[in-house]
Amino acid sequence: MTTWAEEAAPADPPPWDGGWHRAATRLPSPNHGTRPAAARSAIDLIVVHSISLPPGEYGGGAVQQLFTNTLDWDAHPYYQSIRGLAVSSHFFIERTGALWQFVDCDLRAWHAGQSAYRGRSQCNDDSIGIELEGLEGLAFEPAQYRTLATLCQDIARRYPIAHIAGHEHIAPGRKQDPGPGFDWVKVQKALRWPPHRFPAATRPAS
Repeated sequence: MTTWAEEAAPADPPPWDGGWHRAATRLPSPNHGTRPAAARSAIDLIVVHSISLPPGEYGGGAVQQLFTNTLDWDAHPYYQSIRGLAVSSHFFIERTGALWQFVDCDLRAWHAGQSAYRGRSQCNDDSIGIELEGLEGLAFEPAQYRTLATLCQDIARRYPIAHIAGHEHIAPGRKQDPGPGFDWVKVQKALRWPPHRFPAATRPAS
């Protein structure tokens, strides 16, 4: 039986404030642009990436600095190889599962580069990018999968998501992330989305 207090309790607030997710720490990046007009109603792809700076080191805030153009290029020898790089992603999930957002999802983040998927090129135009803190080929944390699953479900409530793929699938030969350490089967089970939404190579054997 529903009590008066339960009936009067306010509903959970919607997860979105425009194109910003309410559960994410908001840290706006200057590295973004307007989506092409034809893509604004066809944001149907989620792209999963992995990143760590320096590679294999976690939790130092360098990824956030990279996406906001505040990284000290002289702080580590590796940074010389990416000096001046201007990139972003819509979201970043730390090893702890903490969620950051850098670009309004209604806008175009700079995460995919030269790419093509589901018969369309330039995946930045009509996709949402999610970076996982990690090194391609290595495992990710349970907390990251939990945050990722919830985030993907929330994204699909706002946008007409029909596909989810790794950077390696939209830029084969050029990119290898998130790599073999990423458990696509775990994600498929968590999301309960039909197999055709996932890259063919990641689908569990029938």
